[in-house]
Amino acid sequence: MHLFSLDQLRSFVAVADAGSLTAGAPRVFLSQSAVSEQLRKLEEHAGQPLLVRSRSGVVPTPAGQRLLAHARQLLAMSEAAWLDLRDAALRGSLRLGVTDYFRPAELAALLARLQMRHPGVRLQVSVQKSGSIEAGYARGDFDVGLTMRLPGAAGAAGSGGLVLRREPLQWMGAAHAGDRPWHGANEPLRLLALPDTCSLHQFTVALLRRRGVPFVVALEASGVAGLQSALAAGLGVACLNASASCEGVQALPSGCKLPALPQVRFVLLPPRAGESEFVQRARQLLQEDFG
Repeated sequence: MHLFSLDQLRSFVAVADAGSLTAGAPRVFLSQSAVSEQLRKLEEHAGQPLLVRSRSGVVPTPAGQRLLAHARQLLAMSEAAWLDLRDAALRGSLRLGVTDYFRPAELAALLARLQMRHPGVRLQVSVQKSGSIEAGYARGDFDVGLTMRLPGAAGAAGSGGLVLRREPLQWMGAAHAGDRPWHGANEPLRLLALPDTCSLHQFTVALLRRRGVPFVVALEASGVAGLQSALAAGLGVACLNASASCEGVQALPSGCKLPALPQVRFVLLPPRAGESEFVQRARQLLQEDFG
């Protein structure tokens, strides 16, 4: 039988997700040389290269992408079986509110992996603006809320919460735009953003005004996906977190003469008093999987 080793698949997924051998090895608690040997054996068993290696890191080959999908399913099923036999599998309904800036290209896969690992969890996911998530969480509409916090912003739910992830903000535009100037003395910056109720919209506008950068809000999209499409079409420039980049969109070069940008934090809102054991465990899983 042509069987794959789960240990080798686990290392493969860790390296592919981390983007390098150096960053992936600690995720599986192995040395870099041990992980390298596992990947060598895995590629030998697969009969073809699975990763393209370069100085900047690793990228899965087309065959590697196909194996990644299978590997995630196999690892999730293995863990689900282990948990089920120990009566430790999560069971219940979880109402999750997530900001649409959070890893938009990966969120569906993250949720699918969580669902596969814990089939007894009935997920009800709402993707909204951070302000709406925080307000809904305060009303009790969500069991767990994940929002984006800008520097100096406490948010409706206060300044507490667990920081899952930090990302730099970037000025982004169309990948095919080349070295064109993004704004000049006689041409205002064409700014693309979510509606003005969005905290990132407000932050970006305030920053440009403080720095005296002439701009016009050329388009307001209802969500990040619409903003990405407008950017790829070359309709203007947007301020976005790094993981919101997508095909057809790139970070603008350092010489674009736009203000420097800070980092943002993605935060799990703090537990409410009397939170159930199920929600506590679900919160811990989200911390591990989404961080």
